Amino acid sequence: MLEGGYYAIRDRLVERLDEPAPARVQMLTGPRQVGKTTILLEVGRRWGDAAVYLAADAPDAALPGWWEIQWRRATELARRDKTVLLLDEVQYLPNWPRLVKSAIDQVYRERLPLHIVITGSAALEVASGSRETMAGRYERLVLRQWNPRDLAKAFSVSEEEAVGCFVRFGSFPGGMRLLPDVPRWKAYLRDSIIDPAIGRDLLMLEQVRKPALLRQVFAVCTGHPSQILSLAKIAGAIADKGTLETIAHYLNLLEEAYLVSPVRKYSHKELRRRASPPKVVPLSNAFLAASLAGEPPLPGSDPTTWGVWLENACLAFAIGCEQTVHYWREEPLEVDAVLCGSWGKWAVEVKAGDYTSRDLSSLLEFCRRWPEYRPMVIGEEDHAHTARRLGIDFLSWKKFLWDGIG
Repeated sequence: MLEGGYYAIRDRLVERLDEPAPARVQMLTGPRQVGKTTILLEVGRRWGDAAVYLAADAPDAALPGWWEIQWRRATELARRDKTVLLLDEVQYLPNWPRLVKSAIDQVYRERLPLHIVITGSAALEVASGSRETMAGRYERLVLRQWNPRDLAKAFSVSEEEAVGCFVRFGSFPGGMRLLPDVPRWKAYLRDSIIDPAIGRDLLMLEQVRKPALLRQVFAVCTGHPSQILSLAKIAGAIADKGTLETIAHYLNLLEEAYLVSPVRKYSHKELRRRASPPKVVPLSNAFLAASLAGEPPLPGSDPTTWGVWLENACLAFAIGCEQTVHYWREEPLEVDAVLCGSWGKWAVEVKAGDYTSRDLSSLLEFCRRWPEYRPMVIGEEDHAHTARRLGIDFLSWKKFLWDGIG
């Protein structure tokens, strides 16, 4: 299974809960509507009466004494036998880091056979609240957007259908049944994922001073997928004015919420990486489709837009598979992606259509300068001959989105 996928994360969590308790808190984070609650409910069914499931965003959770009552219930069960506490959307629990720290400290102190699992959609809220208070007491699992293999397994669709859907519509499982009705699917994306993530999850954070500006930064990113955008260029494309520091901060917020990844330039010099403009990668092509007036592109009908969407899908997929992703540019040379991780070290060009050997000169120059990286072209199988003639590895985009590299 691919790293970061739904089934891989679920199975990893189940394995950790089979370990002796007490253990560190399992913190499951990720974007909205990818199945975090579903995983908790699956775990709850496996554990039966030994599981305590709590929804911190339920109305009852706001009542005084709610947490104390639920915690007492969990510890009483644990004193009789091994128990798991499943706390969903923990960021809605007031002062949750202090409460969870106190709980896990009691578990350690009394050696209770109690596992604790917490989830949160707003990654920054979870992470910032836990960095100091929960230091050394938790392990983090990130459930990202589904990959095509997960879609095929869950919805009984072919490999061809799954990878095509991933590029054109993204991979949010809750919207799969709505795809025959595209306007209804777009409404689901806006109402269930985008608006709550930006309008509620991130606005819970004190740092968001200009909500309208945050929405506009997100809109610029989805309108320019996989493009290198300076902060000044983003500022020039939005109506509300904000400092470049504010825009940079909002890009980081969008990354923490699993909406957009500002991919940095490849360089051995840290200062140069930070000073270079980012390549903005919306982390699901669903965000591109939701803001589109018409239907998502097809290779034959709109090859230019299809090429942009394909590159974005490939980069988002690599990020979702926990690879480190950079781009490289030294005018006039540019490489779409520089990958490093469990797949190895690769310099990658994504080509949706035909290309010439001249189009691969940047790729070859990068690998000449950094020979530890191998060159690869991802594209249509019909156009593999040019890359292979130059001794460059080639992988069809369908195979890449299905298996990754290696």
